[in-house]
Amino acid sequence: MDWSLVMLLAVGCYGYKAGGVLASKKIKLSEERERLLNYVAPAVLSGLIITQTFENEGQLYVGAPAAGLVAGALAAYLKAPFPLVLAIAAAATALVRLL
Repeated sequence: MDWSLVMLLAVGCYGYKAGGVLASKKIKLSEERERLLNYVAPAVLSGLIITQTFENEGQLYVGAPAAGLVAGALAAYLKAPFPLVLAIAAAATALVRLL
């Protein structure tokens, strides 16, 4: 990939973000739409996590990343500190890959 393309994309992303900030001062959404908009980022992030965990070349794949996700989710459910959740998820993934 050419660096000029990377810089062009970076400038475009920054401009898009700045445009959103400037437009938000002029455009006001209803409370209902504001509340619904708060759910967009977690939904997109969840979709990315699921796609990265269970997809391999267009096929369903259940392997080491899935084991790490389950272990991390269990640790988070048990209210472990976040660094420990990450360590548990990484260790579970590494252990399954080692086997």
